[in-house]
Amino acid sequence: MVAGAIELIVEGYVSLRDQAALDELRTQRRKLIADLDACTGIDCTSTIRQIEDDIVVIEAGLARLAA
Repeated sequence: MVAGAIELIVEGYVSLRDQAALDELRTQRRKLIADLDACTGIDCTSTIRQIEDDIVVIEAGLARLAA
């Protein structure tokens, strides 16, 4: 399986043990979801789903750091 961009970014931050950067990525993506939820007139469902998938990957990286 080919790793996506977010997986590679998270892997880099995990290898650097940079929890702050991972927290910032997660916060940024949560803000994007909030902004997209506020949009009217366009369907952002698939974009929100992708961002939620990114958050899952980021949280898995944070879990690896906590272990």
